[in-house]
Amino acid sequence: MPRRAPSRFPILLFALFLFAPFRAAGQSQNNFSYGPLPVFELHSGFWINLHHALYHEARLRTSPAGSADKSGKTSGPTLNTTPEARPSLSPAEKHIWDDAVAYYVANYAAKDLLFSTELIQLKDQLGDFEDCDELSGRNRRFCDAGLTAKLTQVLEAAAPVYRAHQWPEHDRANRRWIMRVAPLVREQGVGLSERLADIYQTRWPRAKIRVDVTGYADKSGAYTTADPLRVTISSLDSRNQGAAALEVLFHEGSHGIAEPVQAAIIRECHQRDKAIPRDLWQALVFYTTGEVIRPVLGAAGATAGDREGGVAGASYTPYALREGLYQRGWNDYYKLLQKFWQPYLDGTATFDDAIARMVSSL
Repeated sequence: MPRRAPSRFPILLFALFLFAPFRAAGQSQNNFSYGPLPVFELHSGFWINLHHALYHEARLRTSPAGSADKSGKTSGPTLNTTPEARPSLSPAEKHIWDDAVAYYVANYAAKDLLFSTELIQLKDQLGDFEDCDELSGRNRRFCDAGLTAKLTQVLEAAAPVYRAHQWPEHDRANRRWIMRVAPLVREQGVGLSERLADIYQTRWPRAKIRVDVTGYADKSGAYTTADPLRVTISSLDSRNQGAAALEVLFHEGSHGIAEPVQAAIIRECHQRDKAIPRDLWQALVFYTTGEVIRPVLGAAGATAGDREGGVAGASYTPYALREGLYQRGWNDYYKLLQKFWQPYLDGTATFDDAIARMVSSL
């Protein structure tokens, strides 16, 4: 029988895969999700990317140089942008874009993406309407996002400018990021989620956690909001690349299951009449995710995602160590975690005993 058809089919699939991100950027289809995957649902949506791009520029125009982020780092993240990603706008486009940024400066730049209820709700709404090419419902009723008339006008006016000048680059970066981390999520996602849930003495969420991959996120490069539990991760932030992408995913996802640790620390502090330590639970989540991920990436060091990221899994350095988080106020916590929490991770101490020993040593 002829064998030419089987040999041509993989070539066709490869061509479709290679050119799909570039073609989609010019079409009305705004959403990209890689699936099916366990644990997470990964998206590159147009409106939520536009929202973060406007917020990012508004913050740049209003924030003093050298302002510190949540971890205390004074220099901003390195963004892996290319020269063609820097927009060159016509006078008309510049006027529209500047008006949109000015609206964000006036209404959102002073608010935090992580703590502002208004911004959290807006982010979630824009994510929910990622398959729409409008937000007003003017042409399709189900595309009425329920935003204020002014905000709808601002976003719909800025959309063609963003789509022409920044969205293609952001969407390609988002898709590259997703394609590189997806194999690790498929291979390791279930085991990692079960391991982390067991450590925190709870269950991983039954529904997949939605992850919106965006050109820009907040100063930390990623953040998580609750009710519903959703993660936003910057595909351009240098801290989120290579093997680190898997740790960032599960660190952010762990915010949805780490409440028992925070409650245990607070309870133990009350029993011992001690002040509740600021950020101990956050340091613990960073430490736990890093230590759980480290051997997994060592075993998966030959995977495509790890190899393309240029990070050898066997020598993987957890995020908090690599970014110097412990050196910026958490060094005492790091020593406590090594001494008392690590034995719990190793199975030689109980959860309650680990928490009690840490709090008693504060």
